[in-house]
Amino acid sequence: MHLTTYLALAHHSEQTLAGAFRIIGDGHAKHPDVLFVCQALAQFSDNHVAQLEPVMARYGKQGHSDVQEPERLHPAGLAEVRSGPVGLLRDLQDLHVLGTLVLTSWTVIIQAAQGLRDEELLYIAQGASAETSRQLSWLNTRMKAAAPQALIVAP
Repeated sequence: MHLTTYLALAHHSEQTLAGAFRIIGDGHAKHPDVLFVCQALAQFSDNHVAQLEPVMARYGKQGHSDVQEPERLHPAGLAEVRSGPVGLLRDLQDLHVLGTLVLTSWTVIIQAAQGLRDEELLYIAQGASAETSRQLSWLNTRMKAAAPQALIVAP
């Protein structure tokens, strides 16, 4: 069953996203909204990871070792923040790319949960999908707010 591959992908991607939110939030702490919202959004992903663990135990561990996508999409620069207004914009954009991977993973897990009639997994995946959409919505809004300053105003 390939569901285990996607459960592992969601689990690992959520862990990566939580860590990235914390790095970006801490690195751009001079923007209090970025610091505090990133901390809160990281907690969403932490909760998703915790909720997934019993489901992953139930379905088994096969497929867990071949999940490399979050690292492939985890640019070296995301491990540390960029400086200045353009740096903030690019860091938020990197988070958005990773968050999109998470959201699409939840989308396919929802479909599998419906096919399996796994109510527990469906509940977890729908809730996580909704919260991931909130993460992406905030990132999109914050990028819109940062773009004029970053792209038009001279340094």
